[in-house]
Amino acid sequence: MAGLICKNRLILSQSGPLLSQLSARAYGGGGGHAPHLPLPQTKVDIGKREVVGFGGNGEVTYIDSVMAPFPAIRFKEDAGEIAALREKEKGDWKKLTTEEKKTLYRASFCQTLTEVEAPTGEWKSILGLTLIGISIGIWGYLWMKAFVYNDMPDTILNEEKQKAQIDRMIALRVNPIEGLTSNYDYEKGQWKK
Repeated sequence: MAGLICKNRLILSQSGPLLSQLSARAYGGGGGHAPHLPLPQTKVDIGKREVVGFGGNGEVTYIDSVMAPFPAIRFKEDAGEIAALREKEKGDWKKLTTEEKKTLYRASFCQTLTEVEAPTGEWKSILGLTLIGISIGIWGYLWMKAFVYNDMPDTILNEEKQKAQIDRMIALRVNPIEGLTSNYDYEKGQWKK
């Protein structure tokens, strides 16, 4: 049973006798069967797809990536029309039509590099979730201000009490070097200009 998944860019299908040879090669074995080598932890089923390269990391999988633009296997199996085009491909390429060349390309690759690099619009969902989070925070603050926090104390709201606090700070000479009273001239009894 074959499974083509272009969105996830991983191709899985029924395996053949090629798997044991490929796993032996992946573990440093030569050609043929190597019974002393362990099988890989995850089984990769490529079916009858042609192995055409090393891939991104030496695994026999299909992944569309700009960093490794040549996957290890073809996207589709060579069957039917594609097999006939592969035979025609061995001859003169000028005899191939543009549609046949595109069909051959799509048999080897799921997406073009332009399609891989195309923006997905993911920034819109990220921006939306960020704005939702900010609005939840603002509504939470407003709720806390309305129902949780006490009213401001009278010493902050009453102007007479604020002036009395400042006069007391001047009389006690609170932080005369860098603080509020550093701006007060004690000899003249007034604020410095």
